Amino acid sequence: MKSLKLRPLVFQLHRYIGLFVGLILAIVGLTGSLLVFTHELDGIVIQQQFGQVIPQEQPLPLSAIAAKIETAYRDRPDLKIAQFDLHPHAKTYRIRLIDKEDKHLEVFVNPYTGDILGDRSRDSAFFSRVVELHYSLFAGNIGTAIVGIVAFLVCLLSVTGAVLWPGWRKLTAGFKIKWNAHPKRLNFDIHKVAGIVAAVFLFMTAISGFCWNFYEQAAPAIYALTLSPKPAELKSSVATQTPIGIDEIVKISDAVLPGAITTFISVPTKPDEVYHIYKKQPQDAQYFANSVEIDRYSGKVLRVNNSQTATLGDRILNAFVPMHYGTFWGLPSRILYVFVGLTPTILIVTGFVMYRYRRP
Repeated sequence: MKSLKLRPLVFQLHRYIGLFVGLILAIVGLTGSLLVFTHELDGIVIQQQFGQVIPQEQPLPLSAIAAKIETAYRDRPDLKIAQFDLHPHAKTYRIRLIDKEDKHLEVFVNPYTGDILGDRSRDSAFFSRVVELHYSLFAGNIGTAIVGIVAFLVCLLSVTGAVLWPGWRKLTAGFKIKWNAHPKRLNFDIHKVAGIVAAVFLFMTAISGFCWNFYEQAAPAIYALTLSPKPAELKSSVATQTPIGIDEIVKISDAVLPGAITTFISVPTKPDEVYHIYKKQPQDAQYFANSVEIDRYSGKVLRVNNSQTATLGDRILNAFVPMHYGTFWGLPSRILYVFVGLTPTILIVTGFVMYRYRRP
């Protein structure tokens, strides 16, 4: 009896949340579908724009590549190397330079010859713009908060939609679509089937997106709820000595996590910052699950984040990446996530049609 009284309330909640967040959710979902294969698609763009790299036996040391970049951009002393993107599936190295205004320039380098293939502004690159639209609607911090709130409401939509699904009473009714029925019934059938199939995945992307957009609040809460220690902010010991070279830093990180592949290096651009070397171990599904943080002057290892020995809080935060990008089952789940990103638009259109039939 109580469930019968509760159902109309759940229905009203589901309907009006859907109408309220519909347009933003469609934008976030469609851009999310486009971003599932960002690295592969952007790799094609880079190859067409800057040429193809023929793999050779061994890449050059990073210090040699850094020296070539510093020579090539010596007329831009405001630019500093901030990141080395060494994604193992990419044929080129992507080196990110940053200026005093925090603007990024991406430089593409042949890792075997050190030849600079070209550069582009990261802020104006197509997929960077898509990420910005997906994350903040081009509206800065306000847009980030809006998308985060919408993500939380999508969690409610997923739960209320699952509660309202007619398949709980009769399984076949929950998956049956009458293609020749009245438009109101047809849209209802498409809505219920698309919704229940995507509900779990939409919830996963929404909860991870919500936590990322409100990371400063979500991360401490997760650490507190899981009784995990929150990592302290690390700094290099400011010294008069010359900072250690990038090659030596990589060797130190390799000794800490032997067998792991270096995928990304965050280079300190301020005197007290530390090196962050991100790595992928053979058993990891993602490329940034491990990191080694090193003092830039002494070479001392300040912290090691090992995916195999991480705290519960870190494991939850690390799980957001495969949950949001659909990498947990490899290629099949990534293909699935392309369609998951299209689902909000289908649900919004069918839901609006049903609403219009209820309210002529």
